Amino acid sequence: MKNSPYRIPYVNLGAQWQDDRDELLPIIDSVLGSGQYVGGDEIDKFEKNMAELCQVKYAVALNSGTDALTLGLYLSGIGRGDEVITPPNSFIASTAVIVHLGAKPVFVDVLPDQNIDPGKIEAAITENTKAIMPVHLTGRVCAMDPIMQIANKHGLAVVEDAAQAIGSKYIGKPSGSIGDVGCFSTHPLKNLNACGDGGFLTTNDEKIYAKAKSLRNHGIADRDRVVSFGYVSRMDNLQASILNYRLDKLKDIIVKRRKNADKYLEGINKSNIFFPEEQKYEYNTYHTFVIQTERRDALKKHLFENGIETAIHYPTPIHMQIAIESLGYQEGDFPIAEKQSEQILTLPVNQSLETVDIEKIISTINRFFSN
Repeated sequence: MKNSPYRIPYVNLGAQWQDDRDELLPIIDSVLGSGQYVGGDEIDKFEKNMAELCQVKYAVALNSGTDALTLGLYLSGIGRGDEVITPPNSFIASTAVIVHLGAKPVFVDVLPDQNIDPGKIEAAITENTKAIMPVHLTGRVCAMDPIMQIANKHGLAVVEDAAQAIGSKYIGKPSGSIGDVGCFSTHPLKNLNACGDGGFLTTNDEKIYAKAKSLRNHGIADRDRVVSFGYVSRMDNLQASILNYRLDKLKDIIVKRRKNADKYLEGINKSNIFFPEEQKYEYNTYHTFVIQTERRDALKKHLFENGIETAIHYPTPIHMQIAIESLGYQEGDFPIAEKQSEQILTLPVNQSLETVDIEKIISTINRFFSN
């Protein structure tokens, strides 16, 4: 990467473009030449592809994962005064969409694997609770069986935040196929990525599907009829064409990321580091590879000094952000999420890494802890 201090970058979108360029440019040229920029054949193809991938009846292409969450919650009946149970350690969008709908986020602490703890959900349910929104962090699907049992017992909707988990599975079921609605992002940093923002939702509910198709386009039924006040949440045809092309590579991308993760799991000395290993019922696509260590900041500095870029997902839990002070949460309310925020470090796991890069990262980490 030009002008980068890192020999091993955390992500390498430039390398991906060089791999795709010769085949993608004619596709982009064809779309631009067709004059179909908003809607079109590539959108229809993308929605069919995503429904098949996620093993659901319907998929709706949207302009972001955030809008997928917004529509997913709204079409699940969430509105002013309602409560939605969700973890406090996700990206801010997971909570922001709840607030924008006039509802209240009710946080539940997490497990060592960073996903919501199903054992703590029922205690958070009140007469105002209307939905559970599990977040499949790092490419690992939450423990959905107990979550669905709780939801069914209390008559709650389940909206899966699967932004980081396209292609991931739980007991053989794809992410986005287990709850009432699945919400995905195709942001450039995701495993299936556009060259800009994008997202989609999945469902087996025909009414949710039809309403989402309408709401993403101003609530327009046809050129002359508006049936509800909607949004501008459409995916454009150009991004859909890029995603359709990259979908053919997704399987190989996931395989490569899983192989990189396996090398970390085998090579990193676990004496001073914790990372949750994959269970037999999981299929993790490793959107990120996150380790936990008490010496996180010093290790991050050491890796930087050795030309290795890392990230932190996320350094401040949502309940400790200024934006949510009015809800009255305090430090100490969710001790596991808070402790993890001080210890988590995301290592490069992208598919452009070479074996020598992974070996360099492993040896640099092991050397740090041996001193």
